Amino acid sequence: MSLTFRRGLTTMASLKKASKVVCIGRNYADHITELNSAKPKQPFFFLKPPSSIILPGEGPVIRPRGVDMHYEVELALILGKRVRDHDASDLQGALDAIDSYALSIDMTARNVQNEAKKKGLPWDIAKGFDTFLPMSKLIEKSRIQDPHNIELYLKVNDEVRQNDSTNLMLFQIPRILSDISKVMTLEAGDIVLTGTPKGVGPVVPGDVMRAGIRVDGKEIEEAKIEIAVEESTRAYEYAET
Repeated sequence: MSLTFRRGLTTMASLKKASKVVCIGRNYADHITELNSAKPKQPFFFLKPPSSIILPGEGPVIRPRGVDMHYEVELALILGKRVRDHDASDLQGALDAIDSYALSIDMTARNVQNEAKKKGLPWDIAKGFDTFLPMSKLIEKSRIQDPHNIELYLKVNDEVRQNDSTNLMLFQIPRILSDISKVMTLEAGDIVLTGTPKGVGPVVPGDVMRAGIRVDGKEIEEAKIEIAVEESTRAYEYAET
């Protein structure tokens, strides 16, 4: 498959050249409940390295040894322009800043994250392993007229695990871009993940994840992800510190 697939200003190959991937955490109430986390008073965000991106056809998600690996399906925004100090009330400005969309799966080393949270340590490792960000093909903006009213789903071995609408987001895209861009300037090509709905859980080697987006009940072909899980053969093995 060619990775020069183009939508707007962005190509598939350019995704890995993003200066950053910014992820919104705890943006769906039921997901907050299932992880026994506190509801945020403002958008809560963290970074994933662009090196964690795995594009369609590039291979499986690799589970590092010793890791309890969870899936989190999310709508991704691919920015087409620089965004700084965005006004949270400016919906049109937020949508105009988006070049295209994609579906993503924010893979998480849950046991690593839980240990870090318990000890008050950063949890970059839990989000940053290679292959921990499967992404779909790019989706033209015209295919998603209202990003706040689409259905995200994820299946493991054909069993539905996540299936909810983005209308359940606690913080919508203008507020997300506002809070991020007041802290760090978002550059053209940067990727913003908008949070995951309820239903997150583990996958193990041999599992196959399938995810997608429906708009008005109709599947968007470009959004489909199908990716297997394999065990790492590398030397790294996670052990509690």
